[in-house]
Amino acid sequence: MNTARKPFRPHASLLRVAAVVASLLSPCIASADPSPVTSIFKPLSAPAEMVYETSLLALLVCAGIFLVVGGLLAYAVIKFRAKPGDDQREPPQIYGSNQLELAWTVIPILIVFVLTLVTARTIADVQNAKLPDGALQVRVVGHQWWWEIIYPEHGVVTANELHIPVSSREQRRPTALKLESADVAHSFWVPQLAGKTDLIPNHANKMWVEPYATGTYLGNCAEFCGNQHAQMRIRVVVESPEDFAKWIADQKRPVVMDPVVRAGHDLFMRTACVNCHRVAGTVAVGVFGPDLTRLMTRATIAAGAAPNKTEHLRAWVRDPQTIKPGCLMPNMQLTAVEVDQIVSYLQTLK
Repeated sequence: MNTARKPFRPHASLLRVAAVVASLLSPCIASADPSPVTSIFKPLSAPAEMVYETSLLALLVCAGIFLVVGGLLAYAVIKFRAKPGDDQREPPQIYGSNQLELAWTVIPILIVFVLTLVTARTIADVQNAKLPDGALQVRVVGHQWWWEIIYPEHGVVTANELHIPVSSREQRRPTALKLESADVAHSFWVPQLAGKTDLIPNHANKMWVEPYATGTYLGNCAEFCGNQHAQMRIRVVVESPEDFAKWIADQKRPVVMDPVVRAGHDLFMRTACVNCHRVAGTVAVGVFGPDLTRLMTRATIAAGAAPNKTEHLRAWVRDPQTIKPGCLMPNMQLTAVEVDQIVSYLQTLK
């Protein structure tokens, strides 16, 4: 559950009046949303609020157009419907009206012009926002089909779960994200925190989030990137500054191998697993798959395809294709005993 607090605005908004009026419609819209934890109509971050206000203005304009057009149509149907005794011949046809032509040309142009200006202003406010010194810097790399998350200032590498501190009115703590792709085009989207931003090969994009409520926010890749696009999920865990500092410290703790799982450790290090995955302090230094150093601190495996529980982890190690068909992790043809040994070792990575 997210702990809601009164939202704050880090900058002046030109959409305040429109948002107040349009927000009368938002309860109906939000209640119809089957998945409120991923709804853009419940923003809990500064840039998401800007997107939300712009969307409300657009919805208000569209609702007005619908009411005018629908009202005129209903009026015409009722007012000029056929009545008993009316002449059934086709009435005289009138072609061309300068007034009507001018109305349905100029009014839509003005509407589009206003929406374009408001949207451009919102985009500029989001993209050109000046973040305070000391903002957390995070590098996010999209892969088919998982997220690599790097904290360069802290020397921490993880996957699929982005941990960031909560912000407040008194002490802003935004997070700046540098977005890159290792293969094809992806798109980073956590609806409650910010708008979508693409990850393009050989080109770094930037975005920022500034959540003001703790909790776990769900997102997904929003650019079709292959047959497991829908299973490329992202979890953003927003914590208090103290909990975030503790999480960073835990991630940086040296890995200590448990002698009880020595057989699984040795087997893991002998297989091709080490060519793709990294486990800090071992010979596993692969870069093609997720870093497994703190695997068991994550809530899911396979970028949200399954909960991080023993039965799912065992199925994933035995044959990844059963959970995520088409993924790049091969079936290593391990025996049942070998699977159990490796799973036992992986479960100590926490």
